[in-house]
Amino acid sequence: MTDKIRTALVTGASRGIGRAIAVGLAKRGYDLAINDIERQKDVLASVAAEIEALGRRALAIFADVSNKGEVEAMAKTIAATFGHLDAVVNNAGILIAGDVDGLKEEYWDSVMDVNAKGTFLVIQSVLPMMKARKYGRIVNIASIGGKHGAPSQAHYSASKAAVMGFTRVLAQEVGVDGITANCVCPGIILTDMGRVNLDDPTVKKSWQDKTAMRRIGDPEDVIGAVAFFASDDAAFVTGQTLNVDGGIVFS
Repeated sequence: MTDKIRTALVTGASRGIGRAIAVGLAKRGYDLAINDIERQKDVLASVAAEIEALGRRALAIFADVSNKGEVEAMAKTIAATFGHLDAVVNNAGILIAGDVDGLKEEYWDSVMDVNAKGTFLVIQSVLPMMKARKYGRIVNIASIGGKHGAPSQAHYSASKAAVMGFTRVLAQEVGVDGITANCVCPGIILTDMGRVNLDDPTVKKSWQDKTAMRRIGDPEDVIGAVAFFASDDAAFVTGQTLNVDGGIVFS
């Protein structure tokens, strides 16, 4: 890689883990393309302002990652603005809880469309930029839920397992182009989406007690693993999955 200024795209960057990752990468010297859906416009603007306050460039792009046309337009905007893309962090994701026997088909489709198909579409749109330079770092945010799951989250677990399987194959296909692809699997993290598991104090304590570190994670806990996979320190690491869960899953 010859460009001095590194650029990264973070999807679902308006809040929670995505926001933490975007700001964390800015602190490490990256210019950022930050993405979310348009109804997150105001909060995404605040993330952009925070990045710019660190002396980095911030490009806010509204796109539904499950919509191919919007994703392709996003990639073109990034190319026109930055000229290249060093890293992409596929963080956008949703969770709509529901037991299997009563789960609505549209809930299954929505979760799979954003979490699994969205990851695929974003990668497909930015691969030409990375292949042209023979360099790229792909970091897909999966979940420990994709490894062992939890009641009322069958569709979410299936979507995150799909992301991990997809990433392993992707790594084999793009390695020859100087591109790595890895997954980070957060555990129970205190975010708006994570509160599905944490609203009940008893449930929250149960999860806390399951961790070796006896605490719930913060979004900032995820930054280091993502930054590692996005860096040249991980140049010979690909197709891997790293749990960031305080010690819940040990494989």
